Amino acid sequence: MSYKPIYSITNTILKNVGVIDSACEVITHAPLVPAWEKRFQTDARAKIIHHGTHLEGNDLNLNEVEEILAPDLPSTIHNSQSSPLPARDRDIQEVINYRAVMDYLDTLVPSRGTVPERNSRVQLEKGSSADEGTVPTGTHIPLTPSILAEVHRLTVEHILPQDEAGQYRSVKVIIRNTQSHEITFRPPGPFEVPGLIEELFKWLASPEGQEVHPLLRAGILHYELVRIHPFTDGNGRTARAMALLLLFLEGYEVKKFFALEEYYDAHPEEYYSALQSVTISHELTTWLEYFTLGISIEFNRVKSLVHKLSLDLHLKSTIGGRQITLSQRQIKLVEYIERHGEIGMGNVRELLSDVSDDTILRDLRDLVTKNLLIKKGSTKGTKYYLKK
Repeated sequence: MSYKPIYSITNTILKNVGVIDSACEVITHAPLVPAWEKRFQTDARAKIIHHGTHLEGNDLNLNEVEEILAPDLPSTIHNSQSSPLPARDRDIQEVINYRAVMDYLDTLVPSRGTVPERNSRVQLEKGSSADEGTVPTGTHIPLTPSILAEVHRLTVEHILPQDEAGQYRSVKVIIRNTQSHEITFRPPGPFEVPGLIEELFKWLASPEGQEVHPLLRAGILHYELVRIHPFTDGNGRTARAMALLLLFLEGYEVKKFFALEEYYDAHPEEYYSALQSVTISHELTTWLEYFTLGISIEFNRVKSLVHKLSLDLHLKSTIGGRQITLSQRQIKLVEYIERHGEIGMGNVRELLSDVSDDTILRDLRDLVTKNLLIKKGSTKGTKYYLKK
């Protein structure tokens, strides 16, 4: 039997998709973003890894995760005699592994500037208008069961036995409520898993699957991998990583500034309840409403951050919307003026205490030359303001 998801397009889904696409437009075209890109991406990746593992019971906090992600730490703690952090070796290994998963996704997503041409626009449902949530779709990198297997292998490396990493389970499993320990779900038997996975990925690649809006396809993929539960452990992290990959490949990369896992981890009971709603209603509508709401909330958060830090609306009128690059020192200066309205040399010396006056003055003159700041006053009373 071929796979066919059952769901309805609701006003909630349409609204969420509209919000998401609007936020994507702002984030993608905001001036000044290159100056902050690396920091945004680093922060988002740390949050994906922290919240994605914390949701599954990992006890490490965000600061500890950021320490583990530092480039000078080893790529594994397997067989190590001591842990660099006061936490279980498994927790640390989970973080290291999920970093490897994110690195693997990067190899599958074309770098910016070489993103494949997307050749069609799909509607959420036949007869709906283009204003009700449409985006370009189509990529040259299809999702496959082999990609799924590799994502899982990286997720559980040094945690599960080698013959279980990237391999479908051969045993029956049950899902219990972590608090009441009641059985909440019985995934399909192990003999069903290969066929179910094959049908799911066939549907994703089929003309029928390609007609479904990418945001909904990502939600469907997420849910079905959780439902099928193809592996003995690591299914949640694997499902979320695969959904993220689909979003990236379908153009919802938004510079990799977002972390959906933070939304799920903030209220895990809502996340699991939304997943379980499919079992109760036998269709995906409630889950897809939740899934698209999470993306809309996270993308709006990023949009607000980009608005603030890139001075998008301001710069479009002052520098014609072109992107300019600032140094880390200049970023600090701009952020200070955003918060306080102005900056003087006394403030700058406190803010950049390890930098010479000559360097500070060069940075300020450069910001004036770039038409970002204006200078008022002279000598000790000089103040700098954002240009209006």
